[in-house]
Amino acid sequence: MAKSKQERRLRIKRGIRRKISGTAERPRLTVYRSNRHIYAQLIDDVAGNTLVSASSLDGSLTGKNPVAIGKAVGLRLAERAKENGIKVALVDRNGFRFHGRMKAVADGAREGGLKI
Repeated sequence: MAKSKQERRLRIKRGIRRKISGTAERPRLTVYRSNRHIYAQLIDDVAGNTLVSASSLDGSLTGKNPVAIGKAVGLRLAERAKENGIKVALVDRNGFRFHGRMKAVADGAREGGLKI
């Protein structure tokens, strides 16, 4: 029986999460993309806290296309991370392929000064 796309992504996500865990010094940068928006968070898994977040729902973020908006989300996340003293992060692609909007968020975070 064929698995749905969502079930496949969740299976891949579990495999990634077995290997990646964020700390206060090196939080996990998790990215979720829906059809319309993209969300990014820096998470400390030891304490179970979200340290910083950014999303395309923020009204001031604009771009010509979804990839440009993803990059803007990454830049905003890096800016907020700097304010909180976070310099390094691990990328959790959340079961999605690392290209397009997903890669744009990581590139934007790198441009903003976050070491990934």
